[in-house]
Amino acid sequence: MQIEPRFLKPLCLGVMFGFLAVILLLPLITLFCEAFKDGLSAYYHAILEENTLKAIKLTLIVACIVLPLNTFFGILIAYCMAKFEFFGKRILNTLLEIPFAISPVIVGLMFVLLFGSSGIFGQTLENLGIQIVFALPGIILASAFITFPFVAKELIPLMQEQGKEEEEAALSLGANGWQTFWFVTLPNIKWGVFYGMILTNARVMGEFGAVAVVSGKIVGVTTTMPLYIEILYSEYEYIAAFCIASLLTFLSLLTLILKFVIVKFSKRI
Repeated sequence: MQIEPRFLKPLCLGVMFGFLAVILLLPLITLFCEAFKDGLSAYYHAILEENTLKAIKLTLIVACIVLPLNTFFGILIAYCMAKFEFFGKRILNTLLEIPFAISPVIVGLMFVLLFGSSGIFGQTLENLGIQIVFALPGIILASAFITFPFVAKELIPLMQEQGKEEEEAALSLGANGWQTFWFVTLPNIKWGVFYGMILTNARVMGEFGAVAVVSGKIVGVTTTMPLYIEILYSEYEYIAAFCIASLLTFLSLLTLILKFVIVKFSKRI
C-alpha cells in the first residue's frame, strides 16, 4: 500500500490556499478598501447619487422579471425532459448549452439584428411604437437568454434521478395532474429550484456583455449597475466606480451565502 509523503498534504493545502488568497481574496479586499478609502460619507454619496439609484433600480427590475420567467420555463423544460420521451429531446438538451457556448456580446448583437431599427423586425416594431433595443425589453431579453439554462440544468438530473414512481402512485390514488405536480413533484425539487434561482439571480445582476450591446448604455435610462460601473471607471470616477462595484459584489456574496445555507439546510432534511 503506497503512502503519500508527509509533506505532500501541507504542500498541496498551502499551494491551494495561497492560490485562492491571491486570485480571490486579495482582489475582493482591495476592492472594498478602495471603496471606503474616502470614508463612509463619500461612499454613501456615491451610492445615493441619482444615476446610481437609477442603475440599482433598473438592475432589480430586470432581475425581478427575468428570475420568475426563467424559473417557470426552467421547471417546465426540466419536467418535460425528465418525465416524457419525445422527438427532439436530444436537440432540446443541446439547445440548453447554447447560452454557455456563445459569447454574451454575440448574444447582444443577435438581438440587435432582430429588433434593431435596421433589423429583421425593427421596422415593424417601430411602426407599432414598440422599442426593444436601447430600452428595458432588450435588456430583459438579453438577460433572459444568458440565464435561461440555469434552473433547467439544476432540475433535469434531479428529476431524472427521482423517477416517476411517486407521481404514478399519486395518480393511481385519484390525484389529477396539477395536484400531483404541486403536492408531489414540486416539494421533491424545491431545493433544486431555489439553487437554480440563486444562480440565475446572481448572473442577471452581474451580466455585462449582452446588456451593454442591447442597452446602448444611456446613463440614467438603460444603464444597469455593471454598465454604470464601467462608465464611471472610464470617466476616471474611480471612487464612485469602486463604491458601486463593492455594493454589487456584496449582493453577489449574499447570494453565495444564501446558496450555501440552502445546500446545508437541504442536506439536513
